[in-house]
Amino acid sequence: MSPRVLRLPVEGMHCAGCASKVESALAAVPGVESASVNFAAEEATVTAGSGGPDAAVLADALGRAGYGVRGEEIEVAITGMHCASCVQKVERELAAVAGVLEATVNLAAESARVRAVPGVRQRDLVEAVRRAGYEADVVTEAKREDESREVARSAEVAGLKRRFAVGAALTVPLVLLDMVPHALGIHVGGWNRWVQLALATPILFYSGGTFFAGAWRGLQHRSADMNTLIAVGTGAAYGYSVVATVVPGVFRAAGIEPAVYYESAAIIVTLVLLGRWMETRAKGRTGAAIRSLLDLGARTARVRRGGREVEIPVDEVQPGDEIVVRPGEKVPVDGVVIEGASAVDESMLTGESMPIEKRPGDEVVGGTVNRTGAFVFRATRVGADTALAQIVELVRRAQGSKAPVQRLADTIAAYFVPVVIAIAILTFVVWFVFGPDPSLTYAIVTMVSVLIIACPCALGLATPTAIMVGTGRGAEMGILIKDAAVLERAHALNAIVLDKTGTITRGRPEVTNVEPREGEDRAELLAHAAAVETGSEHPVGEAIVRAAAREGIVPAPAEGFRAAPGHGVEARVDGREVAVGSARWLVERGVMVDMDADRLSEEGKTAVFVAADGRLLGLIAVADTVQEGSEEAVAALHSLGLEVVMLTGDDPLTAEAIARQVGIERVFARVLPEQKAAKVAELQAEGMVVAMVGDGINDAPALAKADIGIAIGTGTDVAIEASDITLIRADLRGVPRAIALSRMTMRTIRQNLFWAFAYNVVGIPIAAGALWPVAGVLLAPWVAGAAMAFSSVSVVTNSLRLRKARLPLPEAA
Repeated sequence: MSPRVLRLPVEGMHCAGCASKVESALAAVPGVESASVNFAAEEATVTAGSGGPDAAVLADALGRAGYGVRGEEIEVAITGMHCASCVQKVERELAAVAGVLEATVNLAAESARVRAVPGVRQRDLVEAVRRAGYEADVVTEAKREDESREVARSAEVAGLKRRFAVGAALTVPLVLLDMVPHALGIHVGGWNRWVQLALATPILFYSGGTFFAGAWRGLQHRSADMNTLIAVGTGAAYGYSVVATVVPGVFRAAGIEPAVYYESAAIIVTLVLLGRWMETRAKGRTGAAIRSLLDLGARTARVRRGGREVEIPVDEVQPGDEIVVRPGEKVPVDGVVIEGASAVDESMLTGESMPIEKRPGDEVVGGTVNRTGAFVFRATRVGADTALAQIVELVRRAQGSKAPVQRLADTIAAYFVPVVIAIAILTFVVWFVFGPDPSLTYAIVTMVSVLIIACPCALGLATPTAIMVGTGRGAEMGILIKDAAVLERAHALNAIVLDKTGTITRGRPEVTNVEPREGEDRAELLAHAAAVETGSEHPVGEAIVRAAAREGIVPAPAEGFRAAPGHGVEARVDGREVAVGSARWLVERGVMVDMDADRLSEEGKTAVFVAADGRLLGLIAVADTVQEGSEEAVAALHSLGLEVVMLTGDDPLTAEAIARQVGIERVFARVLPEQKAAKVAELQAEGMVVAMVGDGINDAPALAKADIGIAIGTGTDVAIEASDITLIRADLRGVPRAIALSRMTMRTIRQNLFWAFAYNVVGIPIAAGALWPVAGVLLAPWVAGAAMAFSSVSVVTNSLRLRKARLPLPEAA
């Protein structure tokens, strides 16, 4: 067999020494015949034998050496999976494809997310899934728009309903033929068994044909899943009954009265189909959030081309196109208004019910609705780059991800079916050897019950259904959760750190006091401060510039602008050295500060002092008002048992004033931007699990340091990569909602896993006859079938309760 050649795009190389290190790390992997690195192309070429390492093993080796492999994500839609064992088989086959770094299969979403090196052929992934015994197709944006997955799911539901209807229609007379003569004590001839055979055969091989087909595919691939259990169980009952019908003398010769179990096989198939039909319909509802988000997008756009307006599919819009939007129409893509004015409903992003006025220069977002006038805008972000597309993709990734808690279920699922088959065989042997007469009948009944009651479906659906519904519910509320691991971490939080500016407060301070020092001129004080702050991007500086403009003051040009982050700014204005900043900073620069600002700080105002040529001119007080809902949010966080901490660069008096307004007791004040991450680490050192809430830009180091980073977005700027959780709406009340949602989702997952495990731990021994010695009771195979059918339905239904779960605060209007 010829050697395999893998090309890996390597991240993190900075010099020829790095290239040499990468080569050594790859060459040291067992099975690698040679490894060479092209530093310029940032690519490693690895030659390995047919049984050599795959891309994931090589990526791990690079990771240990301090480098990474650049991968791309491919989504594969899969049909035909029914249990956790199916997930294991598909993941194993996908991981074996050359170039695949990681494969994660979601049973509830019926899809796989594959991370692979660039160049992996999509058809190889599809073939890998087919080798596992399932059908697959690579998902593209076009297919998503066509909602092909929903079409496939609808067809599956219709097929299950049709097979169930046929099974139910034939099972009812079959059960009557079996039970009525026994109930009335009527002896019937052999014709009864032949009629039952005629009714049972289409039930098993038409209605239940998918079980046998799935079991055969598994046998071909030397694997087993839920189809195997059902096929073996019902097949054994049916086969035994056929022999008893066709050649009953075989049993009589052995001293056994022939009996048939057609009704058990038929009822099992029919009930399992009913359960699978209900399960598939319920799984469809877990993806309702994605469908509602996709429905927000426009299908067409009216574009100016060649001097006229033409309507084209939204997929054909290009950046730079001029798009006309009339009243009542959806904005098709993101862009900037260039003509006209209107009021646009942005509630789908911001949650604000009042339309926002849009004029030339303002941004508009795809999916929002134009309410009044017509306008023209220039497209800036189209396709996958739009805010709505980013949100949809984030929700897709989150719904397709796996929580760490699922590892236990995955581990058990890998051994589940073989263990159940072994238990069933052991049960048969024990009953046949030690059971009462007729021991063969008891052995078959208990073996079939064990095979049928075992349910790997519930194990496979316990986590992903809850993740899908939880992340979907969050998206509908403007809470974007990065992945399932974030949900799992967030439920353990016990401390929340809130950045003050723009999080607790509005983030747009205004000047409240202009107080010149005795003998100084008020207008000169404000003019000098505004002149220096014109070059500053700090919110306080912007407030001072706005205040000067309101009073008709035109600042003089400033030269030599210099900023001391967290302290102040200075520049030359009209030949004078003007400094604007904190009292401490000015004192350090030799200025005598003899004005008291404590009373202003007690009122929650920030005082900045202004000096010219080393002499104090006065102070300007600026206040940042508390954001609506902040006090309510803090109270809700306290009710969840969380310690709330405020972090700010303001002086302690100002910080304490704001903290008192919203009910926060612990405050870190005078914290410079680069010190915020250290404060988070300080809390973590106290044993706290910490979430940092900020704007996702200035607070990036602290967000990264925290156990969970929560970024409050602005609707159009979704900080997807900067945080673990993004709140699209600038509303602090989203934080307690997000944490409560995480806790509810994890509680649901635990409930699902508990009942899935408990069901199998209790059900399998009962089916094997554990109650026989103490109560003389055996579980009928059809009862086992009913229990199995509804176990997975109960798990999905329990997850769907998250859609209507009550959160600590109502959604913002």
